[in-house]
Amino acid sequence: MNIQITADSTIDLTEELKQKYDIKTLGLTINLANKDYIDGETITSKEIFDFIKKTDTLPKTGATSVERYKKFFASIANDDTAIIHFTISGEMSACYNFAKTASKDFKNVYVVDSRYLSTGIAVLAILARKMANEGINAEDIAKYVQEKANKDKVQCSFILDNLRLLYKGGRCSAVQMFGANLLRLKINIGVHKGKMGVDHKYRGRFEKVISEYISDKLEEYPDYDDECCFITYTTASDEVLKIAKETVEKLGHFKNIYFTTAGATIASHCGENTIGILYLLK
Repeated sequence: MNIQITADSTIDLTEELKQKYDIKTLGLTINLANKDYIDGETITSKEIFDFIKKTDTLPKTGATSVERYKKFFASIANDDTAIIHFTISGEMSACYNFAKTASKDFKNVYVVDSRYLSTGIAVLAILARKMANEGINAEDIAKYVQEKANKDKVQCSFILDNLRLLYKGGRCSAVQMFGANLLRLKINIGVHKGKMGVDHKYRGRFEKVISEYISDKLEEYPDYDDECCFITYTTASDEVLKIAKETVEKLGHFKNIYFTTAGATIASHCGENTIGILYLLK
């Protein structure tokens, strides 16, 4: 039986990487000024930032409906093709519950709560693709990758230049934002057990902080799958991206280092000048 790997658009993969690993995506809904858009299809992260600057309000991001999941699954699944679908963490969105409900109408659709976001989802989906290519059946793959997710086997974190959007979205307190701004801190947000939290605080120029942050993560989580490391960002200068790549190349031993930009859903919550490294742990 063929196996199709699918995911919510929050997986934040480029079209080239979707093709390389044969991963199809379904866009989440984003509402700007009472008009709905589809992440990855009809709106970009740049348009999100332009909207926020113009209106000083956050877009409304929403889970994909059960009906849209059903239509998406129906367009792929059949007697010869099974689906393994990855959602953003169930602790952050209703996507997992909606996708799980939709999957009950199909006998060959398996839904995985990634417990992560952005390319933290991608490293699990890529693992599933490798297992599928090895001839492992869809049910066993879904169980294995879900277990990896449940055991926190992904290094998923970001450095934020400021906490303004997280504060406006209710994901950090006014005290946290004020303290970070007052002390000019750069906050390292990590995802653990499906939820976001502060891992570390850095002080200094963003370029210096990026190198320190990546060094710390590779030292803290040195036992990893070497297939790939993602450097994922909302916006970043060429200098920051160069420093990030050079630090990963110097301290890591990954076969592939991929740059990806965060899609509109993730960008709506993180804001500009956010960058992270993400990779699968053993």
